[in-house]
Amino acid sequence: MEQRRFGTAARCGMTDITGDVEQYLHARAADGIQDGFVCIYSPHTTCAVTINEGFDPDVQRDISTFLSKLVPENSGFRHSEGNSDAHVKVSLIGASCLVPVIGGRTALGQWQRVFLCEFDGPRTRTLYFSFIRAE
Repeated sequence: MEQRRFGTAARCGMTDITGDVEQYLHARAADGIQDGFVCIYSPHTTCAVTINEGFDPDVQRDISTFLSKLVPENSGFRHSEGNSDAHVKVSLIGASCLVPVIGGRTALGQWQRVFLCEFDGPRTRTLYFSFIRAE
């Protein structure tokens, strides 16, 4: 398992990490990586990982805006740290995702990208990358 660190610039936003996933696969090519999945996991309770459209940046803005309307920052949460909305958003998006790999390369759809979703930034985040071979 490999750890990678990412800096986020805003309280809420999506950072495209597809290039990092591809670098991970390239660095592991000598290990015989061919077909399987890269699992990307966030050990943070206020930072998620997802796959979505990466061609039009309005999609990421729309997702962030919608989530902020769906789960507003100041909604009278009982959690006293002021980031309850971030915890809820991670539960909706998910703390991990699987990226399919075929022939040692990501097998994402034409418009798909992998995103780190920050909901309590700006921060430095650590994600875990692990390859799972397909049988």
